[in-house]
Amino acid sequence: MAPTDVDVAIAGARAGADVVRGLYGRRLTRIDKGAGDFATAADVAAEEAVLDVLRAARPGDAVLGEEGGQQGAGPAEAVRQWLVDPLCGTLNYAVGNLLVAVNVALRDGAAAVADPFGGEVYFTDGQRAHVRQDGADDALLAPTSATRLVDVNLDPPFPSAPGFRAVELLAHPGFAERFRPRVVSTTLALAWVAAGRRAAYVTDGGDLSGSVHFAAGIALCRAAGCVVTGVDGSPVGEGHGLVAAADEETHGLLMSMIRGS
Repeated sequence: MAPTDVDVAIAGARAGADVVRGLYGRRLTRIDKGAGDFATAADVAAEEAVLDVLRAARPGDAVLGEEGGQQGAGPAEAVRQWLVDPLCGTLNYAVGNLLVAVNVALRDGAAAVADPFGGEVYFTDGQRAHVRQDGADDALLAPTSATRLVDVNLDPPFPSAPGFRAVELLAHPGFAERFRPRVVSTTLALAWVAAGRRAAYVTDGGDLSGSVHFAAGIALCRAAGCVVTGVDGSPVGEGHGLVAAADEETHGLLMSMIRGS
């Protein structure tokens, strides 16, 4: 039987994770991308491993990769497109931090986020979201704000300034009363919101709906039942940045702080 799109997403994410895990701890060539950003040989090799899976299973689909750009069929509306971030958290990885993710998403469809060192794959068929770990049954993701932990991305750029600055959210008196900040610096944190390990995730940025970094995590959160908007409260794709919260109450609290009300 032919693999489903979610099967392909999981296989691609796992293939990338195998590479990331296998190259960990080695001295890797850095590829300068400008403005302080860089990739490593692990990013490139992991993306190729993901692409091998996608080419074999879905040869007619287009792919947008973080490192290789647009590949395959042209970006016409009728063409299905996969979004691949082979190593989210490159700086973490380069300095020996294990908090990284491999993101694979079919635009407006199935998605998977692999945690190479936690041994978990979070995935969705677009309707429901689960986590898979070797030796255990798939578990349905159940978001909750019980942890009160909120991940806030502090990396530039900050296109919403001066209207929104992440550091000002952290300094808001109400934030410390209700939440505790975390800075993971990888979109693995979005999967954690869907799984109930984080109450919310907040980042600035442009339109993140078609981003190779964020598409898989957004899909997980939506399928799990999280509240997902831009930092201005507008639907993702119509505004800037991202606020993904476990529930309406948490989202409302964060939005009131962001708006200064």
